[in-house]
Amino acid sequence: MHTAQLVERVRDGDRRALARAITLVENGSAELREIMSGLAPHTGRARVVGFTGSPGVGKSTTTNAVVRAIRERGLSVAVLAIDPSSPFTGGALLGDRVRMQEHATDPGVYIRSMANRGHLGGLSWATPHALRVLDAAGFDVILVETVGVGQAEVEIAGEADTTVVLCAPGMGDSVQAAKAGVLEVADVFAVNKADRDGARVTLRELRQMVAMVDRTDEEWKPPIVMTVAARDEGVAELWARVEEHYAHLEANGELAERRRARARGEIQAIALERLRSRLGGVGADGGIDVLALDVAEGRHDPYTAADLLLKELGTEPGD
Repeated sequence: MHTAQLVERVRDGDRRALARAITLVENGSAELREIMSGLAPHTGRARVVGFTGSPGVGKSTTTNAVVRAIRERGLSVAVLAIDPSSPFTGGALLGDRVRMQEHATDPGVYIRSMANRGHLGGLSWATPHALRVLDAAGFDVILVETVGVGQAEVEIAGEADTTVVLCAPGMGDSVQAAKAGVLEVADVFAVNKADRDGARVTLRELRQMVAMVDRTDEEWKPPIVMTVAARDEGVAELWARVEEHYAHLEANGELAERRRARARGEIQAIALERLRSRLGGVGADGGIDVLALDVAEGRHDPYTAADLLLKELGTEPGD
């Protein structure tokens, strides 16, 4: 399939073309630039909602239930489930796709697992490009479910319009939320498995922590929803809070700013990757190794060595 044909079929929502395009994204294909160029005019319409939280809080079950709620409203939805990498093949373990089999035959739902391939932060390095592909395919909503790696998992806030942080009673999640700064990440909290002992304690602790943050009357205050996703309890209210947050972002102009910040991050990531490639080329003839030896033996400080390296790359060093 030629790249132009692939782009056209992705825009038409062709499932095979979508799978092919995201695979090319994951593999860093040489065709990626042309694909992104063809899809760019058709992006920027989908709502991106991230689901994050510690392992075991029910992210996959909640995402599955939210898909049902979205479909009941007549909206199409794509799910990007970031799974841990297989230690043998490097691929995704596909656990999330197994849990969402009830949606497999729904033409309004597309589910894709992606391996994080050792990338920290709960996402894959290819996530921004994959989101663009799904956006251009015309989905109304894109749900991103992160790996669930604990306190470092805050990358999703930079990729989603709305971030839902899931907690569960009896797991110490409220304490972990305070330690990890998740209060700054969450736009909506969900206390899942709310039928368990300790759910009200978790709710109270989260309320106290949310109340500790100084906010103006115009600023969004993260709501806390009690859910039992396995029984669809509270899921409709959870999605209603997500929609309220999206409306809030649109009303105060923050949605456009979040998306500009997302685009800035993509540009910086691509530029840094190219710079790393050029640095690898410099190292091939021993240039960077010579500088490293000079620093190690005290003939240069690391800042001077970095300036010399940038000059070699044809880049003006900073102050």
